[in-house]
Amino acid sequence: MTSSSILFHSGVNKRLTTIAHDSIFTSHLTLYFSNKFIKPLPDQILYRFCSQMLPQIHHKIEWLNLEPTSMKRILHATNYPHLYGLGLYAVSVEQAVSLT
Repeated sequence: MTSSSILFHSGVNKRLTTIAHDSIFTSHLTLYFSNKFIKPLPDQILYRFCSQMLPQIHHKIEWLNLEPTSMKRILHATNYPHLYGLGLYAVSVEQAVSLT
């Protein structure tokens, strides 16, 4: 089970919720699917991450791995006071330049 799957299913049972909120687990998050190709999270999952999960764990996140179609939404979902690293995958030069 991936970190994004565990976070999405947290709240289902107490143990899974405890794991999902552990700082060791939440410090580095990859918020895309990859099976040879980088794919964005489905809208339902992305919505739950941005509206519920990320605001709850934002202070524990140190690194985010993102893909271009959801990066703006994820980065604007909350403040990340301890974020020191950002991995951008499948990003075009134009998209990277527009981040500055």
